[in-house]
Amino acid sequence: MNIDTNSLIRKFEKFMFLFFWVRFFYPKSKGISVLYLLYYFIPQKVFRINGRIPWPVHFTSRVLYYKNIQVGNRSAPGMNASCYIQGRNGIIIGHNVRIGPGVGLISANHDLNDYDKWPKSPPIRIGDNVWIGMNSVVLPGVTIGDNVAIAANSVLTKDIPSNVIAAGNPCRIIKEKRPYQGKIYSTL
Repeated sequence: MNIDTNSLIRKFEKFMFLFFWVRFFYPKSKGISVLYLLYYFIPQKVFRINGRIPWPVHFTSRVLYYKNIQVGNRSAPGMNASCYIQGRNGIIIGHNVRIGPGVGLISANHDLNDYDKWPKSPPIRIGDNVWIGMNSVVLPGVTIGDNVAIAANSVLTKDIPSNVIAAGNPCRIIKEKRPYQGKIYSTL
């Protein structure tokens, strides 16, 4: 039996209006399709895995100190599998930020002389229209500009300016990037 997934989704979209209520459970999910929200609803809101978080989070991801995390439209840190998002010192995420599976956003490190303490540091700041590739790690105080693509397995220890593609451990600028051509989510 061969199922055409696209036609199944198109048929389902005709009845999306019946699921308007799911948006009430995700107040910080502007720009994210109801179909995605329904996918996350049972594990997150019924089984309460990351249940208090006001945006969709995959059941294998972990989000800590979510109240210190600001999220823009069409952004949902932890929406992909196996992400670790730790907002102890704060994380500010812009609009239309895509975070791949296994990404770590770590806003606080342990004190090197007392592992039970976490030194204060500036928050992680991520601009608009940013794509962070699979298994990348963003360390405390790092700022990522607008319109940036970070390659998979990168470790960001220093700031990355706008309009670039960056990669590596430590992460370095590879080349300039053309202006973003997609939908502007800041106006939702």
